[in-house]
Amino acid sequence: MRKRNKTLLIFVILLLLLTGQKGLIFSQSIDNKIVSNTEYNLSSLEWKLWGYRPENWKLDFNFNELKGTKAEYISIPAKVPGSVQKALRDAGIIDDWNIGNNYISIEWIENRHWIFAAKIPDEWIRKESNIILHCQGLDDNGVIMVNGKEAGKFNNTFIPYNFNISPFLKDQNNTLAIVFECPPANLGQIGYTSKIKDWKPRFYYGWDWIPRIVQVGIWDNILLEVTDKESARIEDIKIVTEADRMKDQGSLKISADLTPQALHGKVRIQLSKDTGEPVFDETFSAAQLRTGKVWDNLKIKRWWPNGSGDQVLYKLVCTLYDADGKNCQVIERNAGFKNIEWRACKGALPEADPWLCSVNNKPVFLQGVNWTPIRPNFADLTESDYRKLIKTYKDLGVNIFRVWGGGFPEKEWFYNICDEMGIMLWQEFPLSSSGLDNYPPDTPEEIFVMSKIAESYIKRLSNHVSLLLWCGGNELYEFGDIAPVTDKHPMIKCMKEIVKAEDPGRRFVTGSPSGPTIYGGLHNFGKGVNWDVHGPWTLPYTASDRTMNAVRNFWKLDDALIHSEVGVAGAMSAEMINKYRGEYSALPANMNNTLWRQVSWWIEWTDFLNDHNGKEPLSLEEYVAWSQERQTTGLSIALKANKSRFPECGGFIIWMGHDSYPCPVNTSIIDFEGNPKPAALELSKIWKSNIQN
Repeated sequence: MRKRNKTLLIFVILLLLLTGQKGLIFSQSIDNKIVSNTEYNLSSLEWKLWGYRPENWKLDFNFNELKGTKAEYISIPAKVPGSVQKALRDAGIIDDWNIGNNYISIEWIENRHWIFAAKIPDEWIRKESNIILHCQGLDDNGVIMVNGKEAGKFNNTFIPYNFNISPFLKDQNNTLAIVFECPPANLGQIGYTSKIKDWKPRFYYGWDWIPRIVQVGIWDNILLEVTDKESARIEDIKIVTEADRMKDQGSLKISADLTPQALHGKVRIQLSKDTGEPVFDETFSAAQLRTGKVWDNLKIKRWWPNGSGDQVLYKLVCTLYDADGKNCQVIERNAGFKNIEWRACKGALPEADPWLCSVNNKPVFLQGVNWTPIRPNFADLTESDYRKLIKTYKDLGVNIFRVWGGGFPEKEWFYNICDEMGIMLWQEFPLSSSGLDNYPPDTPEEIFVMSKIAESYIKRLSNHVSLLLWCGGNELYEFGDIAPVTDKHPMIKCMKEIVKAEDPGRRFVTGSPSGPTIYGGLHNFGKGVNWDVHGPWTLPYTASDRTMNAVRNFWKLDDALIHSEVGVAGAMSAEMINKYRGEYSALPANMNNTLWRQVSWWIEWTDFLNDHNGKEPLSLEEYVAWSQERQTTGLSIALKANKSRFPECGGFIIWMGHDSYPCPVNTSIIDFEGNPKPAALELSKIWKSNIQN
């Protein structure tokens, strides 16, 4: 980290101490995919779940025997990673929250304390060793208990935690329990961004596309690492690749933090093609990694985004040997090589931000969707869930996801699959608008928290070739919503400094949208002030023209340099609505129907009546066909108009990609079960076309 960034963090810490504000719990980021003979994945253990009224477990639960006789819910089988909600559903205790309005009946889960507990096998424990518990995703606050003793605390979904549990272990019969306390009460869409002090994904507190379903549980892997106390280790590794913009040639830089013992050893670096053919194989003093080892003029194939070329990935293996030549550690990564330049859009004002993305010296129209979590209980998802959905987007012709700031840092396999499939990533830090105010927190404590989150994100994700840029968050504005936030804001400035220090080769954008204006529209087209804008999310009719002619005219006049969020609502299929409506009638699709009221932002009933001279639909199928045709036509007009302006317009990203909940109507183009709506199929034709200038 550069000196300036360290100074900033030290200053923030001193402010915390001087003001006496509440401290926060952090641990160093986990280096993913470290292969070790002494690392155990705790998903293999037999986990059980107990549920208590808040604090009652402290008087009852026997951590040595893993028994809680006075718990409300006793010894329920659970999977790790996994959510409390799914464990209860699998046990028949709660109903499927996706049916009807069943989600309301599971809100009580938030008002309990939950204990995930398991026995640690005796053969895993080794005397005179360091035994570290690596928790890659805990959602979101609670206590780690080892043999009934507190071994650590956690309070942030977005960062991993490491706990040295060696002092709490016995020779045998060890137990591990993770106690989840009540999550924050409200972080939903309507609130105050400036008052955010709890760091848990906000989308599942209710958004315009999902009701309140607040996950509690272990959302990523838990690993137990057993090492010698004075072992040679690479504690963190940083891999930076770059490609020549004109030809298949690249550079690789590897740097690392090492234990003192590792400095006396050697490291072997192997880079090979997916066929196994070596690019190079070199062994040298491990101490060289402290300042970084560089390989230039490597003969490689460049990585291209989907639709522009092949996604060539290389296997990088780093093997550490101690002073005696013993193999101590093996780290594996996939590596790709690309060149990114940001150029001014054609005709843009000189002071405008550059939104023309050139990949390997080829300008590419950024076309894709806003990525939201696949499910509110994302702890329970598998790699196949991700692979199926991302493959659907690839086949449709998408080349970018904007990973929205109201979600979470996503599973590692999400980034691996995007590397494989050529989907570039606009990665936001976990900060989002709130409706009542959209101004980011500016207190020293919360800036410090965000600094640790940003460092963790960058450390974990920066090696992925699919990663295109970093972004401060979603819809972050100055007070009064007069304009998008800038890097004059102290939290945004801190993020920018960290990105500059830790991942200087990538762009940082203050927020989405960014630039002078929030929204583009008839009131400001032609003035050169629409850089990265949001909206509209409905058909842009005018007071005098409520036809598609008005929509075509709007997009003909549009002059935005990029649209990072724009959408049109469209209903789910009639089959899907009937499958998930439960006891409620499918029609009418208005506020009088509880089924539709849960997503009231997107109700179009009045528009239907206006289009049909006041006559209600004869069937659900008639209504769905009308709604889906509007979405298909509206989005197709918008996308085609923007892509035809390329390179005056650099990209068009649709809000939103897929449903996380079976909404009867929403702006998604892929439904809850992964089925493309008609809009997605029509957009695919434009995505795959070459209509750009």
